[in-house]
Amino acid sequence: MSYLKKQSEHFRRGCCAAGRCALIVCLALLLCVISGAGCQQLGEGLNVRPRALRDVPADRLAFRFEPDVDVGGLPASFTDEEVEELLAPIKADFETRRAEERLLRTIVSPDGQRALVLYEMAEMPEGDFRLDLYSSDGTFIRNVLPPDISGTFAQSAAWSPDSQQIAFIGIRNAAAQPTPTPPDPLASPDAALPATTAPTDAAPLPSASAAPLIAPVPTFNTEQIYVGDRDGFGLRPLTTRDGLIYFQFVWAPDAHAVAALACKEDEWNARRTENKTPAGRPRLITPDGRERLLSDNLADTAPAWSPDSSKVATAFDTDVVIYDVLTAAPTAAVIALREPLLTASTLYDARLLQKAGTETTANGNNSAATKKIADATIPEAQPVAVVTALSFNPVVRLEWTQPETLFVQTAFLRIYKTEPVRNYPRWHVLHLSPQAAVLS
Repeated sequence: MSYLKKQSEHFRRGCCAAGRCALIVCLALLLCVISGAGCQQLGEGLNVRPRALRDVPADRLAFRFEPDVDVGGLPASFTDEEVEELLAPIKADFETRRAEERLLRTIVSPDGQRALVLYEMAEMPEGDFRLDLYSSDGTFIRNVLPPDISGTFAQSAAWSPDSQQIAFIGIRNAAAQPTPTPPDPLASPDAALPATTAPTDAAPLPSASAAPLIAPVPTFNTEQIYVGDRDGFGLRPLTTRDGLIYFQFVWAPDAHAVAALACKEDEWNARRTENKTPAGRPRLITPDGRERLLSDNLADTAPAWSPDSSKVATAFDTDVVIYDVLTAAPTAAVIALREPLLTASTLYDARLLQKAGTETTANGNNSAATKKIADATIPEAQPVAVVTALSFNPVVRLEWTQPETLFVQTAFLRIYKTEPVRNYPRWHVLHLSPQAAVLS
């Protein structure tokens, strides 16, 4: 092959290779453009990147129900046997200097520097208390309450999580009377005139100007939430709806608001006649006193905040409801647990009966009779929906320990002569997560 032919062949092959490379590059660019357009279009309609639960609206939450978790693995604060200890230095101060007063609670601030002290005085109505401020080393700082306010619902008194505020529930003290003003002897017609008369150009006598040790604050005929600063000053009512009974509240973890329960007096009395614990309508209250009613139904449990302060959960019978708190357009999610709880309760009762039957057999009793009782109590032929499970009870407590972990307690709970009766307490878990996104 001649030299020219060889060069022509090399040129032709080079052009073909360059053309193939150019085609591959063009196709790659075209795919990138298409992919980019697709990603942009998807991003405009739905953000599928993983997000924290704080950013997920309540109505976009998914859950997995885990019944009857092992009590041994729960936090110590979940056990009903936990007894609140009185702070030793303050207890000693009451025993030595204030023996006529009964110490009820000592609530140490989260920073450990101060303590709210709740105590009873002689002839106070049952359930009322007075409130003082101490340092955590047992040094008295000051009285907090004016004479015409009594604290109520002692278990609700609390520090804000940042230790900057105190809050409690109070009511007008009807027994308090204003201190009488001493009579002016010169105002009495029988008073003797002074022997001499002061000159007309004498300086006028100064009038009393001492302010009360505790500034007066508005009072109400029904229980309201009061707040003050960490020094016990600035006491004011956070709620002012006379006629409503605020009986429970919980600070947000970041202290930006409180979630509370409140009901009317007739609703309160109706629950008492049925030996039931109080139930109230859940609401959010900001530091300026504005309220947002979460539901017009009576909730059976105290509100529980998510650890990130973005949501609040409460319960109505066997339904757990989660509310958005921080968004401009809040949503709510109803998690209906009746059917899974009923199924779990049926299995729970069966295990209890089986255990009882095993123990009866071990003791030499008639195991056949035990099996007959079990068969009669939980008929296998009937669907779960109509089986009466003894351990099937409403939700009575919520504990939100992690953003994705909400503990739920069910129990039979009644109040008899101020003493609570709790049967079949069982803990369950709701594992929360964002709902799966549909990309079609």
